[in-house]
Amino acid sequence: MREFDTVIVGGTVVFPEAIQRCDIGIRQDKIVYIGEIHPHELQRTEHIIDANELHVMAGMIDAHVHLNEPGLGDWEGFVTGSSALAAGGCTTFLDMPLNGIPPTVTVDALQQKVQAAQDATYIDYACWGGLVPGKLEHLEPLAEAGVCGFKAFMSAPGDPDEEAFRNVDDETLLEGMRRIARTGQVLALHAEYEPIVSQLTAECVAEQRFTPADYTASRPIAAEVAAVKQALHYAQETGCKLHFVHISSAEAVHMIQDARAKGMDVTLETCPHYLALTDGDLEQIGAAAKCAPPLRSAAQQEQLWHCVASGEIDMITSDHSPCPSTLKTGATNMFEAWGGISGAQHSLELMLEEGYLRRNLPLTLITRLLSLEPARRFGLLPHKGELRVGADADLVLVNLQAGYQIEQDDLYYRHKHSPYIGRELHCRVEQTMSRGRIVYTREHGIVGKPMGQRIPMMKEQAAETAQ
Repeated sequence: MREFDTVIVGGTVVFPEAIQRCDIGIRQDKIVYIGEIHPHELQRTEHIIDANELHVMAGMIDAHVHLNEPGLGDWEGFVTGSSALAAGGCTTFLDMPLNGIPPTVTVDALQQKVQAAQDATYIDYACWGGLVPGKLEHLEPLAEAGVCGFKAFMSAPGDPDEEAFRNVDDETLLEGMRRIARTGQVLALHAEYEPIVSQLTAECVAEQRFTPADYTASRPIAAEVAAVKQALHYAQETGCKLHFVHISSAEAVHMIQDARAKGMDVTLETCPHYLALTDGDLEQIGAAAKCAPPLRSAAQQEQLWHCVASGEIDMITSDHSPCPSTLKTGATNMFEAWGGISGAQHSLELMLEEGYLRRNLPLTLITRLLSLEPARRFGLLPHKGELRVGADADLVLVNLQAGYQIEQDDLYYRHKHSPYIGRELHCRVEQTMSRGRIVYTREHGIVGKPMGQRIPMMKEQAAETAQ
């Protein structure tokens, strides 16, 4: 007789290629059986979860999260950030090298980051390293220390702290790509062309034009496309694997896909805010909806949805970039407000709402975008990213018929601001499980103690993703 620690019975299970009603048996934090479990086998099971009328999906892997430790005090940290992620059905996140002080651009800074996360995160995580000017010699040691890849900015991040993360110049970008290519890891790029952005921003400031529309106009699609073009040229020269973060335009998507069709190793992500919000929402909501690249027009948003539906976008990530509320509220100058969106708690629900319920996109596509493809690209397979025997029991139970309105009190963020407050959704996360351990339920909220583990990327994993 099979023995299980936990059994999920009667759920509609979403696999990357199919959907079927079946049971899931879990033992010692792994999925050990998928199929029909007979009633007599449940008699010795410690925990039985009734998933009738619910869909069971692989937990989201959010490959783009900013949890601002160490060194930023009152900013979002691992406890609150991972709580919000768990409440949103996320079971693994990849933490970006900024905005902590120091940023994760040396092994020592990585160790400080990992120490801050110890006993502080409810779900599993990995760490990005950073590519910045003056720190090229630290790339190989960071790879050896187990970062999941490297991140660079092609435009100024905007943090005035002299210790903060800095954007790359052309020489640093090119040499950094050469070095990263030798490690077999991926370089993730914030692709906005700084000469265009800085010139247009300077013109707005000189003319005292500080409205949301002025901010949007200062970071046009042309800046995104120009940066993508330059990065692809450098990658072709160096052989560096690329991943473009938060792509906001179909034009950039098509350029990246053309490069892939020619044999380049390149992927891209977009974010729920580009698919659920427009520049009109920035006008209405204000600084809580400010991000970089900025929100685009409704027409451009529909083009991006077409890219999602056609399979041209590899993954969806939150780019959760929180800050103290004082940096978002009362801003009359949109250029001075913090440029990041707090959205990690609702990525899965927004994709189900906007993609499945409104646009009839297959749930199989949504689970690939949120879970399988991030796991594939960043070396987390076969343990994470899909529901399969032998994988970690990282999963989320969702109700696709439960309507609710997002309220400020629902937010687990340290600073409870979000552009989604007041938004009506018609689906809801009911329960999240990380390695077989329940970390969130709709009824009880966050459950238990933070027991998330770091996932260090070993050389063999990087080599696998290079193939």
